[in-house]
Order: sequence, then C-alpha cells, then structure tokens
Amino acid sequence: MDVLDEFPDGVVIAGPDQKVEFVNPRILQMARADDTEMLGMHLSEAIPFDDLNGHSWYSMTRPYDGLNIRTRVSEQSWWSPRGSEYLITARLQRDRPGGTVERVIVSVRNAKVRNQRDRERSDLVATVAHELRSPLTGIKGFTSTLLTKWDRFSEEQRQLMLETVDSDADRLTRLITELLDAARIDAGRLTLRRGPVRIDDVVHHVLRSISAAGNSDQYDVEVGEDLEIVWGDADRITQVITNLIENAMRHGHGLKRVLVQNTQHPDYTGGVSLQIHDNGPGIPEEMRQRVFSRFWRSGPGAGSGLGMYIVRGIVEEHGGRIDIQDSEGGGAAIRIWLPINEPDALTD
Repeated sequence: MDVLDEFPDGVVIAGPDQKVEFVNPRILQMARADDTEMLGMHLSEAIPFDDLNGHSWYSMTRPYDGLNIRTRVSEQSWWSPRGSEYLITARLQRDRPGGTVERVIVSVRNAKVRNQRDRERSDLVATVAHELRSPLTGIKGFTSTLLTKWDRFSEEQRQLMLETVDSDADRLTRLITELLDAARIDAGRLTLRRGPVRIDDVVHHVLRSISAAGNSDQYDVEVGEDLEIVWGDADRITQVITNLIENAMRHGHGLKRVLVQNTQHPDYTGGVSLQIHDNGPGIPEEMRQRVFSRFWRSGPGAGSGLGMYIVRGIVEEHGGRIDIQDSEGGGAAIRIWLPINEPDALTD
C-alpha cells in the first residue's frame, strides 16, 4: 500500500466484513483522524457523507449488495458532516464475476477544483456570448430596419447602414476565428505548415500593410546582419507580428522601435529574436503574465482579449518564447524568440 500513501486523493479500503482495513494519510487528513482511529470501523461510519436530501453514501450505493454484476460505483458529489463537498467513487472487487464482494476501495477527493473549473467554463461561455452578441445586435438592427423601412432612407443612408453591417460581420468573423484558434491551442491541436521564413521580410510586409491602411507613426526598424532563416508557419508568424505591432500602435501610444536579430542566450541553442518597443507607460511586472490570459483586456478600444493568448500559443508551438520587458526610455518591449528548427533532412 506504499503507493496509496502518496496518492493525492483519500483512499479507504474495507474487507469482506465491511470493516476498514486500510486508510491512506490523505483521508486521515480530511477526516482529521488519528492513524488507527478509522481502522476496524464499519465502512458506513468511515464514509459519513450524505447527499442534499440527507441520504447517506453507504445506504444509497449499497456497495456490498445490490446488483451482483457491479464492479464500480460512479463518481458523484456528496457532503461531509461539516458541509464540504467531495467527489466519491468506489471499486468493488469480487471473488468471481457475479460473486461476493471481497473488498471495497473508496476514493474521496475535494470538489473545489472541479467547481472552480465549472465556474471558469461558465465565465468563458458568458464572455463569448457577450462578445458575439454585440456585433450580432448591430447586424440584426440595421438589416431589420432596412427591410421594413427601405424607402424612408436616402441612398447615402442605406450605404452607411450596409457598410456598418459589413464591418460588424467582419468583426464577428475575426472573433470566431480567434475563438477557434484559442480552442485549438487549449486542445493542443494547433497545426503548423512549416517552411523557411525570414522574420525581417515578414516584419517589412506587416509594416507596409499597416502603413497602407493610413498609420503614420514614426518608428525605427533595425535588422541584424546575416539573419538566420527560421523554419515555421509563415502565416502564423505573420499573425503574431501583426498582432504585436497593431497592439503597440493602438494601445502603446504608438510604435517606437522594431529590432530583429540573431540571438544567443544561455537558455537557447540559437535563433532569431524580434523586439517591439512602444511609447506607452509600460506594463507593470505583476501584470505581465496576466496579459497572456484568455479574455484579458485593458484600456479603451480593447478587442476580444484573445490576441495575446493566441500569440503565446503560436510562439510556443514553434518552440519559442515570449516575454515582456521595459523599453529603454519608457514604454513596453515585447520580445519573441524563435528557434531555427531546420529539418534534419536539410542538415545531412
């Protein structure tokens, strides 16, 4: 039973006489009992948990009788005499299939972790519903108005309404794409189409696209010499760099500096780093990990709150790292590092 002594859940084992013959330290801690206090106790007394109607676990599950084909008792919520919720399951060992129960092994765990996860899922659903409802409300409102009162509006007014509907539809599409990306990252199913990528080329492409959209920030771009080629997903890397640069321009009071260079680091075997500096107030050190949480948003005009979560997921899927530092002269500096990851077949 040495392994069960280290088991994180409470374990109680009762023999054919329904008396407890083993308890592990975790169940003693839960019951606040002495080492030998529970040994020899009837199983119904050792597991004094009730449901919300006051029915005991032992009387409801009847581990020693009932159907003789049972080999386990499904996990369910039960409450201790002190009112705490626990999850209890049991394994029934029989002398032969359909025979007499020789041993009942009961596992008891605190329900706090499960309840916390349930709350997190509920919060996630509520947040997603809120984010989806906002653009859908705009789309529904304008389309309904146009359908019922088309002749009351001028051509210019109808054009403005349709442009707003189109913009809300784009926003909805982006949000759904981000939600799908976040779900793939959570499930470990984010796939990469790897190929040779020059990070400096991606940076220049993103900056040209943003400048063409009307951004007039003044910033410096520095590219190191003999820059290594990274093997990764060009589209995903473009997504990362676009998100970081747009965040600097939108929320960091403007882009200040972009630096791309080969990087050697004690923790790394070699790769390429990208640093994006902004002119904002910076990000406090205690907040830097929260930035990468799902639905974390700060300041007016914030998006869905999934951008940085997805950025970190993509970078880590490439085997890279991302961190936030202070920029020299003020502001935040976000650095990503990507390993070269050249396929073995090309190095032979």
